[in-house]
Formats: sequence, structure tokens, C-alpha cells
Amino acid sequence: MRRVGSEALEGEAVPPRADARVDGVRWARRFPVGGEVTANGVHFRVWAPGRTKVEVVLERAPSSSIELAAEPGGYFSALAPAARVGDHYRFRLDGEEGLFPDPASRFQPDGPHGPSEVVDPALFSWTDASWRGVGRACQILYEMHIGTFTREGTWAAALAELPALSQLGVTVLEIMPIAEFPGRFGWGYDGVDWFAPTRLYGAPDDVRRFVDRAHSLGLGVILDVVYNHFGPDGNYITRFTGDYISDAHATEWGAALNFDGKNASGVREFVVSNARYWIEEFHFDGLRLDATQSLFDASPTHIVSEIATAVHEAALPRGAIVVAENEAQEAKLLRPQMHGGYGVDAAWNDDYHHSAMVALTGNCEAFYSDYRGTAQELLSAVKWGYLHQGQRSGWQKKGRGFPALDLDPASFVVFLQNHDQVANSGRGERIHQLTSPGRYRALTALTLLGPATPMLLQGQEFAASSPFLFFADHEGELAKLVREGRRTFLAQFPSLALPETQRRLADPGHPSTFAACKLDFSERDTHAEAYALHRDLIALRRSDPVFGGAPRRGSVDGFVVSDEAFVLRFFGQNAGDRLLVVNFGRRHHRDTLSDPLFAPPEGSSWQKVWSSNDAAYGGDGTPPLESERGIDIPAECAIVLAPSGS
Repeated sequence: MRRVGSEALEGEAVPPRADARVDGVRWARRFPVGGEVTANGVHFRVWAPGRTKVEVVLERAPSSSIELAAEPGGYFSALAPAARVGDHYRFRLDGEEGLFPDPASRFQPDGPHGPSEVVDPALFSWTDASWRGVGRACQILYEMHIGTFTREGTWAAALAELPALSQLGVTVLEIMPIAEFPGRFGWGYDGVDWFAPTRLYGAPDDVRRFVDRAHSLGLGVILDVVYNHFGPDGNYITRFTGDYISDAHATEWGAALNFDGKNASGVREFVVSNARYWIEEFHFDGLRLDATQSLFDASPTHIVSEIATAVHEAALPRGAIVVAENEAQEAKLLRPQMHGGYGVDAAWNDDYHHSAMVALTGNCEAFYSDYRGTAQELLSAVKWGYLHQGQRSGWQKKGRGFPALDLDPASFVVFLQNHDQVANSGRGERIHQLTSPGRYRALTALTLLGPATPMLLQGQEFAASSPFLFFADHEGELAKLVREGRRTFLAQFPSLALPETQRRLADPGHPSTFAACKLDFSERDTHAEAYALHRDLIALRRSDPVFGGAPRRGSVDGFVVSDEAFVLRFFGQNAGDRLLVVNFGRRHHRDTLSDPLFAPPEGSSWQKVWSSNDAAYGGDGTPPLESERGIDIPAECAIVLAPSGS
């Protein structure tokens, strides 16, 4: 791994394309493109195949320009001896009118339409040398949008809340995209300057300070990145070359990137370098890859596999994880590269969310129509991850998914809320607002104690009253298209397609939509029951050797009691077994449960360890599950049982 600083380690192996010469001395760039600070000035390098002349223009009084020398492969580079940290610059192409920001800008202080700024990462003093990184096993993710996590919407304000997140017990923060994007607010999925942390939340060193502090508190941090398309506004990268864009593929958000067409090598290098950049220069503990089904690549080594390798190698000797979103549920992403997979560590499991949502709300419109929300469905999702592994989807009218029975439970990230799905409720309502308190508590227990990797959305831990809506600040015709596009998307739900409903949908571009989504941390106290529920479940997961150990395939089995109730048995080997009884429906009485999974270990009996109906969480208490009358499973409840004496 290259040291983050102005100079390379002596004797370090460097790819020829990353080399530069400063006063005749070979100097190793950290990354193939962008402006990098050296002892003798700033070295600029840009990929612009098809261009014949590239100049860097330093925007200070008086301004000056330096012509970059052409290199093989479409690169141009030059040392600017007079340039220094904090300088603003842009590029002029072929002597034409107009100046353009660096496609690999490290900071855009005035937004994507303004100049780029020279940044030296070596000026930041890290304190996390003892941090060992993260692995896939035993993690609890927490999805966070910096702009709405606090009232201030900055890295500095979010940093102040890190101790509370550490005390809650989550282990990895998953930060929604931060690459520079236009406007005053947005989700970040329309980023255009992929190396530049957006100026909206602070300076690049504010990002580093946040990660450094998180590590000091035992929190990992991974970054959500978007490599499937560029945003529609502020994207100047195609001025340098059209080779970034694929002629053969398109995404639902715009043109796809060219990973396998003519002259794709520079695109691949740009993306893989970006993945390394976030790990090496900001100490992120991994990446979350957005919409990997739209990363089209017929190359012998798929770009997702190349990214995964780059992330894991860049983090060494620390551990790092790569999490994917993949609507197609391609199981090969999650298999080791030595077995023909892509080496991704985990993937979001929408099947689990959709089944749980139907169980919680009864809503089975649109893409929820493939799900019944039954006990058997949820039991299968717990045991096998994806529910759709190749069988026909009634909603999509074709087969969906691929066989995944061999994958470990931790490969699947499960959730009751994420940014997309909460916004898809139309009014951005949180799940506790759409179901009964008992069902909410029971399914929360299943999610946080099950063998998969759980994830919370910011504020979920205290039943936030603030919605999470779609917001994006664009102007003119683009703002109109985004507003209409959002309404069209939500119209797939019949309940949201009615004219009177459509008229009430929040305008994504109105500042009030963005402001409404900001969290109110006083609700940790006013919603103390919900906060206690999540805190105690996370503590149980992390402290109990059965729930807290690294799950393995086959470590959980279960049986169905009714369409709304089921029992899971966690096999704990030396630590003994645990039962999780889940009922999201009416009360059930049985003379017996004649399934062997309900039988306690020899010489012991089942004792209640935890119940979602505890008064501390707003419940009415839980009587013994077994008595001389038989077995009574309370309505809308989850109960943890352990053998007596364990």
C-alpha cells in the first residue's frame, strides 16, 4: 500500500503509467490522475484521449497557464513549480474557449461548475494507527446521510454524535454518497466529481477528521459510491473524452460507463483508482457499490471484481469490506474470486425487506406483489438469504435471482428501512408509523438478532418522527424532469397514483423537503422506549455468544407455527442453543409444539431471556411461554429463550 503523503516509499514498485519526472528524478504519483503536491510544486495529470493540447490554468492574480505534455494512452501531464496547496485551477482543451474543472479534482469549493482546488492529504495528522479495520462477520451497519443526520448537516456536527452511536452499539457507519454534486442539497447519487468530497458538508480534512474520530471510538466507516453513471448537471468529464460513456449500454439514470468497449482501459483505471483513493487517503473501511446490476462489463475480469480487489489491497494490513446493491441478486458477486466470483463481501437483501414490509403493513402493491409476508417466507429469508434464486417473478414476468444456497448468512445485509425504501412510501414515513407497535418490535428483533448482517437507517434507533424523502436541488427544466420522474416512479403503487395523492407528494427540489428530513436527537429521550429496544437488542446480539458469534451456513433452523408465527433455533455449539419465537399476528395457544427444534437440551428447560413485550419497550409484559395449560405465544411479540443454566 502506498503511504499517504507527498512522496512515495523508497524502492516502491510503481506502474509505469503512474510515474512522473520532477527535475529528472523519478517520482511516483499516488494516483494516475489529478493534481498531486510534490516538494517541487504540483504535478497535474489528466486523461483526455482525442485531445491534442491540454493546459492547466492557475486562477490567481495574475493567472498563468502551463501546457501539459502528451503521454501514451491519451494522458497529459506536467509539473507546475509555482502551484501550491489551496490554489484554484481549471483546464483549457485544444485552445478552445471555456475552462473546465479537473475530472479528478480533490475539492470543488464553489461546486461542480467552479474551479478545482489543490489539496495535500499529507497535511492531516492521523491518530488511528492502531485501528485494524473491519471484516464481514459480526457487523451492525448504520446508514447515514451527512446532510440530514444533524441540523447543521456537516461532518463536524456529525462527528459530535459519534459517541452516541458507539454507545448504541452499531459497528460500521455506511455514509451515503459524498462525491461533489450540484445544488444546495441532494442524496448524492448524482455526483459528478468522484474524487472531491462535496463542499456542502465541509472540507476534505473534515472527512478525515470524522473517520479518524470514528475509529477512535471503535466504529468502522464505509462509503457509498456510484460508478454506474454520472449526474446530469455539472458533469464536464465528457469534455475531456467521450470514451467514458458506453455506446452499448444505458442505465435508468443516464448513460452507462464504458468498462468493456473501445479505449475502456482509462475508464477502468479512473474508477479503480477512485476506489483506492477513498481507502488510502481517507481511511474508509470499505465501499458500498450502488446499483451494480448497471455496471455492464463483458471483460474477462469484471469491474466489480477489480474494485473489490483494489479495496481489500488498499486497506492492508487493515481489514475492509465491500457491500453491493444488486437488484438482479447475482450470487456470483458474493463468491470468492478463486471460485469464479467477484469477491464482494455482502449485498443488500431486498427480498427480506419486501417480505417484512408486507408482514408489517399488509401492503403488497407493485414490486411487493411477489411477497406474502408469511412466517414461512421470513423463515426462508433468514435461512437462505435471497428468496428469489432463479424462479419466476410475477412482478417482473421473468426469472429473478440466482442460486445462493451456499452463501453464509453474513453475506446478506437485511433491513426494515433504507433511504430508498422509506422514500418509496410516498410521504417518507418510517416503518413504526406504518404498522402496530407490537409488530414493529417483533420484526425489529428478528432483524437485529437474525444471522444476517443487520442495517439501520439513521434515526431508526429512536423511531424518528422525521421522514426520509427524496430531495435533489436542480434548476429549470432539470428540476421539472426530476419532480415528474419521481411522481411517475411512485405511480407504480396504485395507492400513490391517484391524482389527489400525486398532488400531495413533496417537491424534491423544495428546501422544506430537505429540511423535514433532518433528525431531532431529543427524540432519543422522548422516544426512549424505541431507543431502549434497539440498544438492548444490539447489546444482546453483541454479548451473547450464540447471537454474537460469526454465523455459519446451517447455524439456524426453524419451523412454522402459523402463517404469522414461527420459531428459530440458533445452534450455539459449546455456548448452548437459543430459540427466537416470532409472532407478528394474533395470540396462539397450543397444547404442544411437536417439532424437535422446540425440544430443550437434555436435562434443561427453556427460560425467557428477552421479550419485545417488556414494559421498557412499551409492551405489557410477557407471561411464561409454557405452563400446565400448554404453550401460549403472545400476539405481536418476539421472545428469546435459552436453556436453563446457560
